[in-house]
Amino acid sequence: MILKEEIAAAVEGQKKIFDKELSLTKRDAKSKIKPSSTHIEVITGIRRCGKSTLMRQIISETPTSFAYLNFEDPRIFGFEISDFPKLDEVFGEDVSTYYFDEIQNVPGWEIYIRQLHDRGEKVYVTGSNASLLSRELGTRLTGRYLAHEIFPFSYQEFLDYCQKSEDNDSFLEYLNLGGFPEYLRDKNPEVLQNLLKDIVFRDIAIRYSIKNTKTLMDITLFLLSNVGKETSFNSLKKTFEVGSATTVSDYLSWLEDAYLLFFLPRFSWSAKSISKNPKKVYCIDTGFAKANSLSFSKDHGRLLENLVFLFLRKTNLPLYYFRDRKECDFVVFEGESCKWLIQVTEKVHVDNKQRELDGLLEAMDFFEKTEGFILTLIQRDSLSSDGKTINILPVKDFLSDFIQKL
Repeated sequence: MILKEEIAAAVEGQKKIFDKELSLTKRDAKSKIKPSSTHIEVITGIRRCGKSTLMRQIISETPTSFAYLNFEDPRIFGFEISDFPKLDEVFGEDVSTYYFDEIQNVPGWEIYIRQLHDRGEKVYVTGSNASLLSRELGTRLTGRYLAHEIFPFSYQEFLDYCQKSEDNDSFLEYLNLGGFPEYLRDKNPEVLQNLLKDIVFRDIAIRYSIKNTKTLMDITLFLLSNVGKETSFNSLKKTFEVGSATTVSDYLSWLEDAYLLFFLPRFSWSAKSISKNPKKVYCIDTGFAKANSLSFSKDHGRLLENLVFLFLRKTNLPLYYFRDRKECDFVVFEGESCKWLIQVTEKVHVDNKQRELDGLLEAMDFFEKTEGFILTLIQRDSLSSDGKTINILPVKDFLSDFIQKL
């Protein structure tokens, strides 16, 4: 339970940041958020990716009286649902829009948000844990909210933030640095290394009472060093001598809930097979993966594959990888039909050409597709085989020509 004067101090202290004029990079996600909607706007994403900045942009462009509170503030540590009436008193009655950051830190928060919504108030909330938010949203707030995911900067946002032009050099820089604003500003790897520690120890280990934090961190670092590769609960259990595959499953689920890692399923028409087969692992950000691993010093191919995964993930289309005798990196569905088949490599050359083609052609035969893609760093070409066309395109061109048209 928090004293009213402690809540007031936090509210006043936080509100001062809105009096400062800052040049803020416009976020792609903002265009999908409509202030006129009567729904609760729920913004989720990994820590430090810009959720608060996005909220600040919305506030600056919405000429109404507002109330704001970030529940990460140490002055209100231990805030409980019983403290919300005091918060209402601090806010006062002249409020038309409410904004709350990292609200998942307050157990039972959805009860208060439901009350605000039922009173006809416009409410925005952010959170960095997908599971905690979705559980509460699915109980008391069903049908009353719109969900928005925010990621670190896209390539276009990176160009805007860094004031660079779109070309091969800037794309390569984006591939290596990623899109966390604070890291782009300082270029200090410790920023992303400390972020990893915060997520693993604070958001996962403490929240879920994990005692063996070393094993949790070791597994996380291993996965970050192996993006684009298959992994399974049993293989990790054996490698790190964990007591059970269920424990590993929990670890991976919590890492995904925190938006740190994603796990791509192998395609199958059987839901049971999908759940049992190994999954490929990807990271929220290429710069983050590189800063927390020694395995990417010269390997642009796997970073590029991770980047393509993130672009495809943002489309919200069903996404898999394909493996039979060979492997195809990405199978993208639209509805019940296969839309794109995609391989990713830094460059097609004599040593990898057959491997990349074999995996793609096998998937094209399986899904009865006559067109496939090999995405590269800068290479452009076209190949034909038995009535099938293989388009070799730079990743950034594929994004412009295909993704942006969705």
